[in-house]
Amino acid sequence: MYIEGENFDVNSKYKSESNHHKLSDEKINEKYLKGEIRIITEQARYPLDQIPNLLNSGKYNLNPEYQRRKRWSIDQKSKLIESFIINVPIPPIFLYEVNYAEYEVMDGLQRLTAIKEFYDGKFELSGLEQWKELNGKTYSNLPEKVREGVDRRYLSSIVLLNETAKTIEQAEFLKQIVFGRLNSGGDKLTAQESRNALFGGKFNIFCIELSKNDYFRKLYGYKKFEFEDGILLNEEDLLEDESYRKMEDVELILRFFAYRHYQKLSSYSSQEKFLDDFLNQANDFSDDVIQGLKNVFEKTVELIYKVFKEEAFYMPDGTREKTTPTKTIYDPLMQSISKVIDKEIEILEKAELLYKNKFADKSKLIIEGKTKNNELFDGKYSSKNNVEERIKYFDNYINEILNS
Repeated sequence: MYIEGENFDVNSKYKSESNHHKLSDEKINEKYLKGEIRIITEQARYPLDQIPNLLNSGKYNLNPEYQRRKRWSIDQKSKLIESFIINVPIPPIFLYEVNYAEYEVMDGLQRLTAIKEFYDGKFELSGLEQWKELNGKTYSNLPEKVREGVDRRYLSSIVLLNETAKTIEQAEFLKQIVFGRLNSGGDKLTAQESRNALFGGKFNIFCIELSKNDYFRKLYGYKKFEFEDGILLNEEDLLEDESYRKMEDVELILRFFAYRHYQKLSSYSSQEKFLDDFLNQANDFSDDVIQGLKNVFEKTVELIYKVFKEEAFYMPDGTREKTTPTKTIYDPLMQSISKVIDKEIEILEKAELLYKNKFADKSKLIIEGKTKNNELFDGKYSSKNNVEERIKYFDNYINEILNS
């Protein structure tokens, strides 16, 4: 089901790159003197024992859109506290001044939340190497002199001032660029975390929101989001799941919409670049297009769950991933079912046949190659032709059952 206005131009990825390298030295010097991209900063220092009050003040946004989900383990948080105890220099955090004395945390979310949680007694120290005798201690039951020593430490910050950007659009661009550069080392970002930082926009937010869909989370074995009066109740429980911390659920949502244009996959050197470019363009989709895509996604996952239950994205029997969801099945089955959501009544009438016969004809699970036979659902093969073959398999299988 194509949504009018759901356009994806593979040539757009060259537009932003084509002219920059052709500028003369004179033009480059002119651009530099104009200060088209010139960041204005100031520095500050925060006593550790004041950080909980600062974060509770409401003036610090810990989760701007481009931030990744919290990922530090208790051992990592504990080692930060140990670094303060032995006075190891800690890199500064980076803040963006949104309005006067109001800030977004660009880099340093893990450090700030670890400090606050330690002062709030949210975890006991563990995994310490230099101060093993402090393992099991919280802030409140640290020996007095150690606690006083921690309180005397400071966390430095570099603040990107509001006057750095002349427009809202330029501010968003600069924040995303700085965040991406700051996170290019250390705890490496996943491809989706990088997209979240560099291609933030309304479609990116849309994918994050859709990742909370109950049917989708059941189908992929993800923990459910639990809300009360609009407040997320189980974030710590969700953060125990590495796939959630790495935003793998959000990437799956993006894949569904990008693979509606899978014919263009061969124009890209990798799936990652294909997804990057699609998200970058989809951020410009109209609200009507996004609403139409939302309806398609929600109807698709609901119908798949009603027919195939939690086994929907499992591989055929005899394969290694036969009891866990895989992208190799997710991508084509989502595309095929999305084409027939207007036939929901017929599909539900044939649900038992569809469920039982998904991989019944083993002969159709092989692609005839020139030198060998390849398994159709072998995840190693992800070219446009392989994706197309898998979608055709499910298209044919569903239509055969519906017409039987």
